[in-house]
Amino acid sequence: MSVVERLADGADRFVRAVGEIMAWTGLVMVLLIGFNVLARYLFSYGSVALQEMEWHLMAAGALFGMSYGLNRGEEVRVDVLYAHFPPRLKTAINALGSLLLCLVAIAVAWLAIGFVSQSYMLQEGSADPGGLPARWILKAMIPAAFLLLALQAFARLVADAAALFGARPSHSISREG
Repeated sequence: MSVVERLADGADRFVRAVGEIMAWTGLVMVLLIGFNVLARYLFSYGSVALQEMEWHLMAAGALFGMSYGLNRGEEVRVDVLYAHFPPRLKTAINALGSLLLCLVAIAVAWLAIGFVSQSYMLQEGSADPGGLPARWILKAMIPAAFLLLALQAFARLVADAAALFGARPSHSISREG
């Protein structure tokens, strides 16, 4: 296995680990929503910060879930024609898609850095009284998540390129099913 393939396998494992950790945000979010509802209706207690934390957790889960979904082969495909293609053509299409996704994810991450930087310099916080401060932390998840997506797309590209050139079977094709 080449150095690039080992790097891609390491990237694949890293994305899977981050995804499994971030999956816990779903449980935290459900518990937080349950607490907010019970506190509001049973004790007439409400907190803007806790309500904002709900959508912050949702945003984190969705952003980091993109790369995890790709890692696990759970991305959405339109299989009208693809399902009837021979395996080698499917692998070539997957490689091209991974390359394009990697480039777009890097571009989004790069463009989001200015957005985060501006938020940090302004010390942007919630517009609502009692809301969460440091909104730049939430916004910083955008470039981080898209870089993670680019890393996963790169790992898929390497796997598909290796399969195209006969080095090993493609992950993409083995995950179809």
